[in-house]
Amino acid sequence: MRLLFKQRLFSWFDSYDIYDESGNTVFIVKGKLDWGHRLEIYDRGNHYLGRVKEKVLTFLPRFQLYVGEQYIGQITKEFTFFKPVFTLDCNDWVVRGDWLQWDYEVHDRTDRLVVNASKEIFNWTDTYVIDIADPQDALLSLMIVLAIDAAKCSDSKK
Repeated sequence: MRLLFKQRLFSWFDSYDIYDESGNTVFIVKGKLDWGHRLEIYDRGNHYLGRVKEKVLTFLPRFQLYVGEQYIGQITKEFTFFKPVFTLDCNDWVVRGDWLQWDYEVHDRTDRLVVNASKEIFNWTDTYVIDIADPQDALLSLMIVLAIDAAKCSDSKK
């Protein structure tokens, strides 16, 4: 399954539209006023699905993940020198990025590729192409890419 993640150009808060390969809206992400990033995810019918919430006052970026109102875990940026690494504590996935921080791969505990996310660089707004091995992992995969994008945004403000 392939998703196109595109940030809206004119928005007070982070807002994104997520499209499938045919250009149909699959998810809508709305940024909400809060301490740190708070991104709420809706389906195309505007039904709430979950959120990514930044934990503030942490040494390295950390984001809590919720499906509906159920906390499922968190993604944390690890301390590394050259390539960014994030860990996901809810299912032992590991996220590894390239040194430019444009491309990311998500692997499960058996090192099977679960998600590949690539940032397209010649766009007005943040745009990613997300390839997901299993369509059932689409929501969690989107949450991971949202958290990485928010972490990069937080890092650039320091």
